[in-house]
Amino acid sequence: MRAIDYALRQAWASLWRGGRSTAFAIIAIALAALVLGSLLLLTWNVDQLLTQWTSATEFSVFLRDDATSEQRGAIEAAVDQSGVAEGREYVSKAEALTRFRRQFTDLAALTTDLGDNPFPASLEVQVRPGAESNGRADAFVKQVATLPGVADVRYDREWLARMASGLNALRGAGFALAFLMAVAAAVTVAAVVRLGLYTRREEIDIMKLVGSPLAFIRGPFIAEGLLQGGFGAVVALVLLWLGFKAVGAWWGADLAAILDGASLQFLPIREAILLVAGGMFVGAAGGFAASRHAT
Repeated sequence: MRAIDYALRQAWASLWRGGRSTAFAIIAIALAALVLGSLLLLTWNVDQLLTQWTSATEFSVFLRDDATSEQRGAIEAAVDQSGVAEGREYVSKAEALTRFRRQFTDLAALTTDLGDNPFPASLEVQVRPGAESNGRADAFVKQVATLPGVADVRYDREWLARMASGLNALRGAGFALAFLMAVAAAVTVAAVVRLGLYTRREEIDIMKLVGSPLAFIRGPFIAEGLLQGGFGAVVALVLLWLGFKAVGAWWGADLAAILDGASLQFLPIREAILLVAGGMFVGAAGGFAASRHAT
């Protein structure tokens, strides 16, 4: 405990002595943590949306404009007898136009210039979870697409799978970028800590002569890097939170309309703590690399 207390006190004093160099190291870690935090925030919200949308998977059967009532009845009967439907809803051409105008207010004026309603009538079918997992829903979607009066069938699962694949690619690229920035931040911290090491060279030599334990010699430099990393990660979290609030204030209503009422959420406590811990680890790694020059 004495070694930890000594290391923290010396590290805190060194932070104040460092001035601009300390601020530069904190900014470097803050930038790396901000990139990683932004990636976590984006993927967290997309994951939540995908989970929510997957639990309520549906497919839409778009009807031809010239579809007869008999053809529509046959399609509805096929849906009811398929065993894959949790429920269904008929959306008329007029209701489809009304939904578009309500959800996309900025584009609503474009529909007034059209002579005819361009939106088709449709059946929105909620899929039972069991039918989705055993492949019956996929088979029925292919079957219903061939029925008379059907113009097209759109199945949510197809674009959800594409979105999940794109999210994984984005996550991989983002983590690679965050890793490179974390390495650069650790190198910056190591350089800054080494500057402090050179200013304390005489003190370190005296500590070696009197037989001070290695923890008392290296500890302050590791603790200095750890504090720099922690401060940088906290700064990144604050900036991330301010940016999240700004996006919610400016585009919150539009995003809610696009996401069908779903709301964006900030990082949960666990991820925020892990982000700060990651910043502290990167800083401590840089401090450890620099402290090896003290012995």
